[in-house]
Amino acid sequence: MNKPYSNIPKQHMIYPGVIWGGDYDIGAYAVVGEPGRDVGQEIVETHIGAGAMIRSHTVIYAGNKIGRNFQTGHGVMIRELNQIGDDVSVGTHSIVEHHVWIGNNVRIHSNVFVPEYCVLEDTCWIGPAVVMTNANYPRSRNVKANLRGVVVQKGARIGAGAVLLPGVVIGMNALIGAGAVVVRDVEENAVVVGNPARLINLVTNIPEYDLEELS
Repeated sequence: MNKPYSNIPKQHMIYPGVIWGGDYDIGAYAVVGEPGRDVGQEIVETHIGAGAMIRSHTVIYAGNKIGRNFQTGHGVMIRELNQIGDDVSVGTHSIVEHHVWIGNNVRIHSNVFVPEYCVLEDTCWIGPAVVMTNANYPRSRNVKANLRGVVVQKGARIGAGAVLLPGVVIGMNALIGAGAVVVRDVEENAVVVGNPARLINLVTNIPEYDLEELS
C-alpha cells in the first residue's frame, strides 16, 4: 500500500556525476551535485552512500564523498570537496563549507556554521547555532593562505550557541557550555564555560556520563 502523498512528484535537481551507493530519499527543490564556481565543463563525481535522506531545499555541491545513512534537515548547504563518514546528520539551515572532514556518527544540529578546513571526529555532537571560525584577521592580506579550521576531537560535545575561534582544538570527550567563546585549546574531558571559556569541571566527574563510553 502506498504511503499518503507518495504519488505526488517531487521537483529536485540531480546533476551528472552523482553516484548513489544504494537507496535514497530526496525532498522537493533539493539540489545534489551542484558544480563549484571554478569548475568548467568537467563533471566532478559526488558519492553518497546508501540510506541517504536529503530533505527539501538542501544543496550539496559536487565532489563530496559521503557515507551511509546521511541525513539533512531542510535548507542545508554542503559545499564541495568534503569527506563525510557514515551515520552523519546535519540539521536544518546548517552550512558546511568546503574541504571539511567529518567522521562517523557525528550530529550537527540546526543553524550551525562549519567553515573550511575544520575537522569533526567520530561521535562528536555540535549543538544548535554553534559557530566555528577559521580566519584570525578577516579580509587581511593573505587571509586565504592562513585559514585554520577548528578541530573537534572524538566524542566532544559543543553546547548551543558556542563560538569556536580559528584553529582551536577541542579535546576528546570535552564539554563546551552553551554560549561559551573558546579562544584556546580545550583539554580532553574538560568542561568549560563563559567568555573567554574557562575550566570549571571534568566530564569524568559528571555522573550522567558513562565512564566506559568516555574511555
